[in-house]
Amino acid sequence: MTQAKPRYTRILVKLSGEALLGESDYGIDPTVLKRIAGELSDIVQMGVQVAVVIGGGNIFRGAGLARAGMDRVAADHMGMLATVMNSLALQDALESLGLHARVMSAIRINEVCEDYIRRRAVRHLEKGRIAVFAAGTGNPFFTTDTAAALRAIEINADVLLKATKVNGVYSEDPLRNPAAVRYAHITFDKVLTDRLSVMDATAIVMCRDNRLPLRVFNLNNPGDLTRIVRGEDVGTAVTNE
Repeated sequence: MTQAKPRYTRILVKLSGEALLGESDYGIDPTVLKRIAGELSDIVQMGVQVAVVIGGGNIFRGAGLARAGMDRVAADHMGMLATVMNSLALQDALESLGLHARVMSAIRINEVCEDYIRRRAVRHLEKGRIAVFAAGTGNPFFTTDTAAALRAIEINADVLLKATKVNGVYSEDPLRNPAAVRYAHITFDKVLTDRLSVMDATAIVMCRDNRLPLRVFNLNNPGDLTRIVRGEDVGTAVTNE
């Protein structure tokens, strides 16, 4: 039986730091990390080039402490370092499965990972390595969602896959209102107009203006990531039209 041809050639997966928590209140759940690495491995074996951006909310959330009174720039720099820690953990999990992965940081931390250089990142992808982009954009006041949109555009990804705790985009928070309606497809403009909680507005505008398709899915559903790459209609597609 021949394997179905993947729908995409190059993808960027955006993972939240909270996705690594599992049942824990803090840090990284090794079981969840291993499962995510396994799904990424399946995609690479399909011949797809994979890049990843991870948040740091499971360790440190800069915006939260800034609201509590900490200097925002200092808090965001600490948040960037948290994403580096998560990225190194994912790299280790991937390499334990026999994959080649490279962590590339937007801030200089050469003792533990590479600097982010666009051409080098593309070269890693072309060689079949998973590129894990850490430290956001390297600038305070920008979220890792915005970093994911930026990196996806820079590497000419076919799609940005946003992993969440729910299976797509809803008219309102489905965890608070069970009657909320899930969209199978929605435009970037409607996301902005209705102020839907998909990604921050900067990330949405970047995707819209650069015509980068976005798909939102539930990371907690094993296999959904692979199904999306195969072309199945999973989660919510967000596009210009």
